[in-house]
Amino acid sequence: MGLFMQIIGANSSNSGSTVKSEHIVDVKTQDFMTEVIEASMVQLVLVDFWAPWCGPCTQLTPVLEKIVKDADGKVKLAKMNIDTDPEVAGQLGVQSVPAVFAFKDGQPVDGFMGVQPEGQIKAFIEKHAGDLGIPDIGPMLEEADALLVDGKHEEALSAYFEIIQIDEDSAAAMAGMVKCNIAGGDIEAAEELLEAMNDEMLKTAEVKSAEAALQVAKKADEVGELGPLLAKIEDNAADHEARFALAEGLAAKGDKDAAVDHLIHIIKTDREWQDDGARAKLLEFFNAWGFKDPAAVSGRKKLSAVLFS
Repeated sequence: MGLFMQIIGANSSNSGSTVKSEHIVDVKTQDFMTEVIEASMVQLVLVDFWAPWCGPCTQLTPVLEKIVKDADGKVKLAKMNIDTDPEVAGQLGVQSVPAVFAFKDGQPVDGFMGVQPEGQIKAFIEKHAGDLGIPDIGPMLEEADALLVDGKHEEALSAYFEIIQIDEDSAAAMAGMVKCNIAGGDIEAAEELLEAMNDEMLKTAEVKSAEAALQVAKKADEVGELGPLLAKIEDNAADHEARFALAEGLAAKGDKDAAVDHLIHIIKTDREWQDDGARAKLLEFFNAWGFKDPAAVSGRKKLSAVLFS
């Protein structure tokens, strides 16, 4: 640590950090002594080593910022770009980013590398800073998701709304509310919720799934009555175009299992139809319905049986 402290001390004469908020700062090498070493004497300081070209960094940093914001002063986040300020990272032996170090009483006491789930990051911080007082919404999300899967849309909507009261930035809860409104037939409300989301939310897998669910639901108006399509495939079982449209209509109206079966039929009889379009549509459905949805679970098994038989 001797050389490390010498580098920090030698560059501590000028301050140039850009403060993002009271407890989140961008740090240069010359600021490290003040913003990290001295600050860690009174609170835990996390140093997030990142780089503009690092994809995983763009996933991790927003999670760190959210936790620090919710902790309300119990921990500080110092973000350091290793491209512009590589010295400190080099002295700490950082070989890849993202890398996070926890400083306490002027010393690095712990760290981790790579993207970590939010729950693990909170546990990492609480090991050194004590209870952050941030409610754990994980079990609440699981309960709300289960209600949605069970078709209890109104109860699920209330459960997701309760989560939003605790964590207004929960993309998973917002996505769940979108799906509840879709299931209840309120497409306009679902669209309004999506329009209200910020860019970070829109990038998440949960919200992308909700967007896919909305697109599936909108097909109902385009498909119209399903009777004529049923008649077409009864007259000609090889009419894949009619069967494909029927599958879209059935999915939009909530008959997921039947939609899966019709697409599986196309895959079995003509895998190359429309450049494997039936399989692509199945995957779109699975994404829209969610990983735990019973129709998606059984559908994946049926698809695997066809593809690998």
